[in-house]
Amino acid sequence: MSVDAATVKRVAHLARIKVDDGRCEVMAEELSKILGWVEMLGEVNTDGVEPLAAVIPNTLRWREDVVTDGGIQDKVLQNAPKAEYGFFAVPKVIE
Repeated sequence: MSVDAATVKRVAHLARIKVDDGRCEVMAEELSKILGWVEMLGEVNTDGVEPLAAVIPNTLRWREDVVTDGGIQDKVLQNAPKAEYGFFAVPKVIE
């Protein structure tokens, strides 16, 4: 795939990146090379290869999914600068 300077300018505009006019041609060549390399990857035979999320086998350690009440409201509210009626009290922000 060939990228021209107009495409570079459009992509830069969409990405909100300032690109000088002198750099557009250089970036167009670089982007064309990158896209060519990506097209080459599409030619690789991947038949029989399982999709991977990581190159090493990972397993997550799961904890028991148990609902608890907590029961530590007093301890939590000790950390609050101000507490009222069992809740954190915060300054009014809307008048």
